Amino acid sequence: MTIQDVQSFAKGAWVQTNDSARPIYSAINGDMIARAGNDALDAVGMIDYAKAVGGANLRKLTFHARARMLKAVAQSLMAQKQALYDISFSTGATQKDHLIDIDGGIGTLFAYSSMARREMPDSDIYLDGKVERLSRNGTFLGQHVCTSLPGVAVHINAFNFPVWGMLEKLAPAFLAGVPAIVKPATATCYVTELCVRLILESGFLPEGALQLVSGRLGSMLKYVESHDVVSFTGSAETALILHSTPEILQNATRFIAEQDSLNASLLGPDVLPGTAEFDLFAQEVIREMTTKAGQKCTAIRRILVPEAQLELMVEKLKKSLSQVVVGDPRNKDTCMGALVSEAQKRDVLKKAKLIGQDADCVAGKPYQFDLQNVDLQKGAFVPPLLFCCWSPDSAEHVHDVEAFGPVSTIMAYRDLNHATELLNRGKGSLVASVITNDADVASDIVLKSGAFHGRLYFNNGTSMAESTGHGSPLPHMVHGGPGRAGGSEELGGVRGVMHYMQRTGLQGSPDIIAQVGKKWVPGAKEVTEKNHPFTRRFSSLQIGETLYTASRQISMEDIEHFAHFTGDKFYAHMDEEAAKRNPFFPGRVAHGYLLLSFAAGLFVEPNEGPVLANTGLDNLRFMKPVQADDSIKVRLTVKHKTPRNKEYGEIRWHVSLTNQDDELVAEYELLTMNAF
Repeated sequence: MTIQDVQSFAKGAWVQTNDSARPIYSAINGDMIARAGNDALDAVGMIDYAKAVGGANLRKLTFHARARMLKAVAQSLMAQKQALYDISFSTGATQKDHLIDIDGGIGTLFAYSSMARREMPDSDIYLDGKVERLSRNGTFLGQHVCTSLPGVAVHINAFNFPVWGMLEKLAPAFLAGVPAIVKPATATCYVTELCVRLILESGFLPEGALQLVSGRLGSMLKYVESHDVVSFTGSAETALILHSTPEILQNATRFIAEQDSLNASLLGPDVLPGTAEFDLFAQEVIREMTTKAGQKCTAIRRILVPEAQLELMVEKLKKSLSQVVVGDPRNKDTCMGALVSEAQKRDVLKKAKLIGQDADCVAGKPYQFDLQNVDLQKGAFVPPLLFCCWSPDSAEHVHDVEAFGPVSTIMAYRDLNHATELLNRGKGSLVASVITNDADVASDIVLKSGAFHGRLYFNNGTSMAESTGHGSPLPHMVHGGPGRAGGSEELGGVRGVMHYMQRTGLQGSPDIIAQVGKKWVPGAKEVTEKNHPFTRRFSSLQIGETLYTASRQISMEDIEHFAHFTGDKFYAHMDEEAAKRNPFFPGRVAHGYLLLSFAAGLFVEPNEGPVLANTGLDNLRFMKPVQADDSIKVRLTVKHKTPRNKEYGEIRWHVSLTNQDDELVAEYELLTMNAF
């Protein structure tokens, strides 16, 4: 049998293993299949190369260009994912597990690419929040901006998701313009190595953006600095060791940890046997116990049910677990494969024994179960183990020990207060799920347990058909948790990108704020052109280009016609005495939407041209009422430009309406799609 040498990729070249390489064994039969490691890698050179070459190349690109790069990489991996499926079986994962790891990782790239093009500008500076007016006349403003860290991201990943674990960290780092050095867990690094090869061979990443350390990381963390980021996924014990590296502490290097988590699932007190929610709860538990053989940081470790439902739920879970086929993950009939290694098997059984001091094993016996076409003595197989804790208040190991495998403990709670106390005994988790139809139950749990969990997942008959599941971290939502879960976070949409950027408070004149942010602000320089801006294409419009319209007088006939035509006969528009009794109005006033309609009539160019569509308006505010015989005029300014594709882009216009006394009566942002 050929033993694979899992290589590293350093300073733009593949590097062979050396005598320090460690063996890697198949999870299915225990045979040695690979080796990885080279203790002669140039850690300082890799960091310098990442910063000087990779970072410089990434920062030449805008956020949108980086997003397109992610999409291209994702498309390339999607076309070649079968190779990743084939090699991943040796990790003990089934085909369904591959979909979570491989397809899930690729999907994360697609999601981040889409979010970035929607929510981030086509530039290299991200504006965080609104402009703050810091002076009476608006000549001194404030704006938070985020810029790329001129460092490197060192990603130390866990064994359970060799593809997703890497890609979910790379996506936000690359979007931020930060190169990465990836160090996968040795047990499954051969899968990560193949994925890195496929990414590099696609040619979509700029030189230096990605490097790979297969085997031990060595001394690399001694050389990280203040602008670098270290992101770790794994045990709390290892996280503490890494975070305690003197150089990380001295340099205040950003350290992200996603670690041990005793996640829980709670059956709401309103859910009764025979309901869809009761069955849903059991299905979620079984899925989380058996997917990836329970080797998920988000897997359900503690199962909380009302006292009256304990025996019924135990029997339901036992019946379902008895039907789980454990065996060769390549077999289509297999429901659950092996743990990743013999060492992991020993660790899980050791910790299951500790849990057994607080609870009875009611389903599964560690060394007595049937396997499908595999050798029990050679493979890292463990059956799903369900424990029942009869005294959860006095139990210690149940709330403190995580067996990172197909091991869960069920327990009963007396009332909702008791339930939240038990939820919080885990001292911080990535996710807690609650199956309930009662919104008051959900509100109570959020209030009492929200601070202990990174994510709260509620599900019931209404959402079950489309819900993504207890254990599925999504690119749009925060993945992380307080306390023993690490106290950090990953993902969470654009927020995840900010972990690799520096937030800076910018202060200055309107012109400075507008120029830096490439977004016009009130008070900044305006540009006037001869031609109407609606006759100008996306590419030729300038930030700050402004149109001032003529005035239009509002008559009582206009107000009454609009009221009868639209059916909006609100008393402030139709009843003089009633309007005067209202503290906001001096008498009958014009409809706000009448003003918007007249404003459009003042600034719109009616002929066919580059304006393709009005797609909406944002931040509408009415500042001062307009009465009959008042007049309005409009200032229309190009505030921001965002390309959408090669044919058109979005123009964000700042629109302000003033009256005959130049008082501001309304303000909003208009969105149009303009042809290039």
